[in-house]
Amino acid sequence: MSNPQIEQGYTRIANEILENIMKVSLNGTQFRIVMAVWRFTYGFQRKEHELSVRFLATAIAASRTQVERELAVLIERKILLTKEQGAKRARQIQFNKNYEDWGNASASRQATPEIKKPTKKKATPKKTNTYDEDSTYFKMAKYFFGRVSAVAEAEGLNHLILKADLQKWSDEMRKLIEIDKQDKQLVKNVMDWATTDSFWKTNVLSAKKLRDKFGELAIKMKASSTTPMKTATPLQVDPRDKDIEFQQWCQEGKDPDAFDWGK
Repeated sequence: MSNPQIEQGYTRIANEILENIMKVSLNGTQFRIVMAVWRFTYGFQRKEHELSVRFLATAIAASRTQVERELAVLIERKILLTKEQGAKRARQIQFNKNYEDWGNASASRQATPEIKKPTKKKATPKKTNTYDEDSTYFKMAKYFFGRVSAVAEAEGLNHLILKADLQKWSDEMRKLIEIDKQDKQLVKNVMDWATTDSFWKTNVLSAKKLRDKFGELAIKMKASSTTPMKTATPLQVDPRDKDIEFQQWCQEGKDPDAFDWGK
């Protein structure tokens, strides 16, 4: 824990200086430069000292460009005074105690505003469009949600649709029609097929998933509808299988008790 003591060193500054510097409009960097000059002049019982821009920048933890710019303002306003270069080839700087001279320079009497780095604005979440309950896209979303809900109920997957947002679902329907250029009737057909297919009915439980997989779903649906269906053929009497023959007997409306099992 820090525990500064005046026995370790201190800087003597007249109260009159403090009372007047309080009234001067300085930005943060300018005031820190003044403090650094006090520290390395009055703090060593001297009125002036060689203080390079690099040294001041390190002392106040600022960039050289920033210090050079604000130091020039302080000198112009006669808050700080400079002399010729010293032995270290840096300007000798001293604080001007004659506060009546401060701010009388022809240039800016006001503190140069700090140049702050632009702060990044937090990205605001994009709002989805608001869809009226009578809109086509909302009705499509509601229709699909009804079919998905039935599947979820039957399969014990209700927890997967608890957070369903019909506004977001409506927006996905809009994208399917307006952006993906899908036909509304095709979309409905795919909804119906996907919610009855043994595999897809538990894997497409949201409008977003429907849109993401729509192309694949449409192809699968079309393939399933073109698969040749096996047509039922009349049961043929098979002497080797009396059960089949008995079924044929019954289908023809004959008395089951009259069937000859020994034939």
